Amino acid sequence: MGILVTILREIESVVSEVDENQMKEISNYFDMNKRIFVDGEGRSGLMGKAFAMRLKHLGYEVYVIGETVTPSLQDGDIFFAISGSGSTKFVVENAKVAKGLNCKVLSVTSKADSPLAKISDEVLIVPATTKYDTGEKKSVQLLSSLFDQSVHIVLDGLCLILSMKNNITNEMALKQHLNLE
Repeated sequence: MGILVTILREIESVVSEVDENQMKEISNYFDMNKRIFVDGEGRSGLMGKAFAMRLKHLGYEVYVIGETVTPSLQDGDIFFAISGSGSTKFVVENAKVAKGLNCKVLSVTSKADSPLAKISDEVLIVPATTKYDTGEKKSVQLLSSLFDQSVHIVLDGLCLILSMKNNITNEMALKQHLNLE
């Protein structure tokens, strides 16, 4: 078996364990009248940026924490955090601040008992190996690659749920896509 097939099988193994009902529950928090703030560090942050981009294509008002054009959070906003370990310092601290501002805190993590999961209103568990795992479930890949890859697919799935819920077609999303390319 080749290395790419091995990676694909690992991703399939993780994604098949994600609870799609949990994805639908999280989708209920997304409202076109609410602002969404996405947070994550490192590669989790990159997956968050990809998710934010797709949400923008679906017509949501979305911002990425740490960008220069990100406004302040307000009561009722959605704070969407991604952390494989669920204990990334700045992400957890930002989630606490968001909670204190009466934002809905949604998170994606591999650890249901993590600090991030405990303060979240809703948690989507992506049961992939992360860089700190030493348990039975191992990956041939380095660090948190399996978590990051799986999160990308799961969040694209969440976007598909949202597009179907809001009757957004590919043509409608394309109108929101950058047209300078």
